[in-house]
Amino acid sequence: MGSKNITWHNGKISKKLRQEKYGHKSAVLWFTGLSGSGKSTLAVDVESRLFQKNIQTYHLDGDNVRFGLNKDLGFSKTDRIENIRRIGEVAKLFVDSGQILLASFISPYKIDRESVRNLFEEQEFIEIYVKCDLTECEKRDPKGLYKKARNGEIKGFTGIDDPYEVPENPELVVETDKMTLEECTKKIIRYLQEKHYIK
Repeated sequence: MGSKNITWHNGKISKKLRQEKYGHKSAVLWFTGLSGSGKSTLAVDVESRLFQKNIQTYHLDGDNVRFGLNKDLGFSKTDRIENIRRIGEVAKLFVDSGQILLASFISPYKIDRESVRNLFEEQEFIEIYVKCDLTECEKRDPKGLYKKARNGEIKGFTGIDDPYEVPENPELVVETDKMTLEECTKKIIRYLQEKHYIK
């Protein structure tokens, strides 16, 4: 239970002022999809393109945050929910700071993704479904996790013995088993331009 003896302090520099100074809107690009679908690879590439355009941007990766912020969490359903809740709050801080945050997390449950979306103002949360057939993800298996899950070494693995709930109305869908990395990146950048997040 949270403390009642706290007060929110507002600074002099608003989100709007930061956006005006940086010359672009702030938002979170939330990459969701199965392990091995290419979320992080795609997010890193998009981040690089945005950085080249002088956009204030940063990438949060699912594995990376478990080395620090969420190192006390496991992979039970309860811990996964808390993992996404914390990342949502961190993402909100980045958006408030005027940046475009790229967050690549499996985030398998619809209710958790909606909870994060509800933290933001309208059009600040851009859900990107990184769609890739399970068979292809297993072929790639960059971390060897599918093999371990199939062998029973990992329990509750998304896509094998734990569900992945496909987004119903994502802002964007990129099919990494049918599109090249370049095509996926261009689609996302084009979306940001057409919706006037960036010039």
